[in-house]
Amino acid sequence: MSIEINFEGKTALITGASQGIGAQMARTFHRAGATVVLNHPDHGDTGANASALCAELNAERAESAFVAVANVADPAAVQSMMSDVAQRCGGIDFLINNAAIIRDRTVSKMTLEEWDAVISVNLSGVFHCCKFGLEKMRDGGAIVSLGSIAAIQGFYGQANYAAAKAGVLAMMRVLSREGARRGIRANAIAPGVIETAMAATIPENVRVEMLKNVPLARFGEPADVANAALFLCSPLAAYITGQTLEVNGGWRG
Repeated sequence: MSIEINFEGKTALITGASQGIGAQMARTFHRAGATVVLNHPDHGDTGANASALCAELNAERAESAFVAVANVADPAAVQSMMSDVAQRCGGIDFLINNAAIIRDRTVSKMTLEEWDAVISVNLSGVFHCCKFGLEKMRDGGAIVSLGSIAAIQGFYGQANYAAAKAGVLAMMRVLSREGARRGIRANAIAPGVIETAMAATIPENVRVEMLKNVPLARFGEPADVANAALFLCSPLAAYITGQTLEVNGGWRG
């Protein structure tokens, strides 16, 4: 007997869905039958990328994807987005908190603006989406938030990023308790180095050293993370909540 994940009739809202892991999340949940909401902050080329992805998905299945503009660091914009999505879809089943930025610098050289920017998007943004998203989520839904290996390893020059991502892991543990009465599960994924535009900024000599810590001898692909999120939202993970799933090829550096 085969095992199938079928999200037909479900709505998945994915933040930071215009590229990289977020875009792959959208494609993966869409293939499972979900209606996907592609959030982006309308910075740079995020709007064009999200629109192109939306067109791609709707070409496969009509009216199965749409774009939602909101900077997750802005609580009013997030609240408005959640209301719009609920009005259009009747509610939200899966919330995937993927949006993130980096502003790497050592603590001694990091500006207050660089600290605040990362905390505002990577930590407060998750809080905003969970707070206002929970108001529109259907009972029995699931939240998956992206942490990072940085929260566990404490990489050089990433005090803001690591602190924010560590906060996300803790927030999901709290939400697993608070959402349980409604059957809403909350988990985190802590990816290792994933081959995205963000990872491409890592100097080659650093990448070589990092790879030595990965038993599977490769960096991850966006699909590795998206598949983990799909599992955590599925009935196969019905008894899993408050956990952090490390998707890092076995990194124990």
